[in-house]
Amino acid sequence: MYTTTTNNTMLFCDYYKQWITVYKEGAIRPVTMSKYNMAHQWLEKLIPNLTIGELDRFSYQKLLNDYAMSHERQTTMDFHHHLKCAILDAVDEGLILRDPTRKAIIKGKTPRKKKPKYLNQYELHKLLDNLDLKSEVNLDWLILLIAKTGMRFSEALALTPKDFDLSRQMLSVSKTWDYKNHTGFLPTKNKSSIRKIPLDWQTVMQFAELVKRLPEDEPIFVNGKIYNSTINSVLARHCKEVDIPIISIHGLRHTHASLLLFAGVSIASVARRLGHSNITTTQKTYLHIIQELESKDIDLIMRALSNLN
Repeated sequence: MYTTTTNNTMLFCDYYKQWITVYKEGAIRPVTMSKYNMAHQWLEKLIPNLTIGELDRFSYQKLLNDYAMSHERQTTMDFHHHLKCAILDAVDEGLILRDPTRKAIIKGKTPRKKKPKYLNQYELHKLLDNLDLKSEVNLDWLILLIAKTGMRFSEALALTPKDFDLSRQMLSVSKTWDYKNHTGFLPTKNKSSIRKIPLDWQTVMQFAELVKRLPEDEPIFVNGKIYNSTINSVLARHCKEVDIPIISIHGLRHTHASLLLFAGVSIASVARRLGHSNITTTQKTYLHIIQELESKDIDLIMRALSNLN
């Protein structure tokens, strides 16, 4: 426990770094840890000389405002959340007299025009028809598999031939691949991400032929270092060639889920297939589609009720 007399003169950026080390290191995923470290870097840039004792509502709001000048509102909100936990701990320890984050106003730059997040069924057909599915493994096979399963990029990279249960038409997802730090296999995002995804017979036949001569326990799609930007470039090239919106590899996951929802698959089933920890995540992510489907449902309900006369 820190003491007010000796530590309220400590630089806040130093306190925050120490707080990350004590409370977060080893307890959160590396990708989340990198966000906390990035927040610390911004503190060193924006308030390098501010002590804990000087952190009040005015100085905290100015920090958020300065950060917001070069970031969108949602990014500023995330920055605020990454700092708030540490600040509340400092309040509990008596280093700060009052919560400076209370009633904080979140600002931000005007959001950039959003890229399309997913393709419609016609556009997806055009994309898949343009893939060059050779007899040997290439990144086009990875694009096909993510489009057909809705897997996360890191999950798809971690797949080995052993994960395919071709006789039962199932694909097991139980790990991810660290494509950012290149350390190999990692656990899944959460327990719900460990799942079995049913495959259509056509995909089963295609991958049965592709993986039959590959080592059982080695990643199918990893040959040296692989980057998110590489697969996005390949995907963008295909999108341009067939004149459809350019989406990211994660956009294929959104495309998969969207097509299932429009086909009438329940939210619960889509959530399980995607490996979401709860249905709420699926509802929030695909709210716009759900609202569109609800509008169609109202028309169906009215038609059904009018036929009762």
